[in-house]
Amino acid sequence: MKKAILCVDDEKTVLETLQRQLSTAFGKDYYYEMAESVVEAWEVIDDLVDQEYKVVLVISDWLMPGEKGDTFLVNLHNKYPDSIKILLTGQANPEAVENALENANLLAYIPKPWNVEKLISSIQTGFDNLKS
Repeated sequence: MKKAILCVDDEKTVLETLQRQLSTAFGKDYYYEMAESVVEAWEVIDDLVDQEYKVVLVISDWLMPGEKGDTFLVNLHNKYPDSIKILLTGQANPEAVENALENANLLAYIPKPWNVEKLISSIQTGFDNLKS
């Protein structure tokens, strides 16, 4: 099955940076998709699933218009419990982080500005756990 990584953030520059960092680290093993809102993220997920992709990783910001990232990740976990979920944000309140940790099986909470080595290392740990 084809594998996809989805990044969700309302800042286009963040998405461009993440796409560059992820594709440098993981190459052509994954298809990379970006969404600027939770609504767009669900549309992307539906399209990917229709094209027989498995969304193996979702990296989401917290503070976005409409639905917050922790709520999105909890809903994502309820629908796709095997997806790896990372909250990457500079704005999350402690309750939101706790909600994602407890209810979304969050792999990591990484504050912005992020350390790319820590991000890639966290993702690799998640991928390694998927294989075992």
